Amino acid sequence: MGMQAASAAAAASLSFIYSLKWGAPNSAQIFVTPSNKLPLKTNATHFPCPKFTNNKVKTRATLGEKDDIAPPTPLLVQEKEQSNREVEESVKILKKAAKTRKVAAAEILSALSVIEKAKIDYSGFLETLGGSESPGRTWMLIFTAEKKLKSGRYFPVTAVQRFDAAAKRIENGVYLSPIGCLTFEGRFSWKKRMLAFIFERVRIKIGPLKPLEIFFGQKDNREPSTVSKDPFFVWFYIDEEIAVARGRAGGTAFWCRCRRVTTSYSL
Repeated sequence: MGMQAASAAAAASLSFIYSLKWGAPNSAQIFVTPSNKLPLKTNATHFPCPKFTNNKVKTRATLGEKDDIAPPTPLLVQEKEQSNREVEESVKILKKAAKTRKVAAAEILSALSVIEKAKIDYSGFLETLGGSESPGRTWMLIFTAEKKLKSGRYFPVTAVQRFDAAAKRIENGVYLSPIGCLTFEGRFSWKKRMLAFIFERVRIKIGPLKPLEIFFGQKDNREPSTVSKDPFFVWFYIDEEIAVARGRAGGTAFWCRCRRVTTSYSL
């Protein structure tokens, strides 16, 4: 009886091991025949038990640790970088147009649209536009566009504006050499990126004749304001070479920096 019990136990162990490795055995796969003469010999196989610890499997970076992969650039940063690139390309287009006057109007209008929509720091606009001391800086009008940038064209005659940031003076002239020139002069105010102005007098010069100066008769010395009916410019972009602004009527224009007019009929 003892030998039969041992044989039965060995058969059960072999069946359990077989089930771990190949699946549960059936009656046709394992045959155990007890013998009264010799004990059943088996080669014991030991399977180490897996060791479990309290450490959880790490599936993501923990707080304070750095991943090997750089984090993605935030969407707002991407949009700002894209906007900066578009502004840079648009400025290049306008500068090329100012130098060659051969850039298509549609391309200029598209560049102006990009610049108008961009949020550009205007803190240094006034000094760049009018300098730090009198008589200021002069700018030549290159291109004018209708309201909402529906259409536009290169300005056909020589028109130059002078802005004196130190004295807060503005001068706007149209020059038709050798016929003469027509100029307006007045004062301006600056608030954020808005320049409001009032013309006080006009000068007319025809050929070799002495200039004719006419005052508009405004007795008040009030500061020009965008709240009143005074004309104004809203500036979208100004650097050392070009400037972009929209007028009170809604039209947009851009200028390029130029030397001050010094002809015999200059201001």
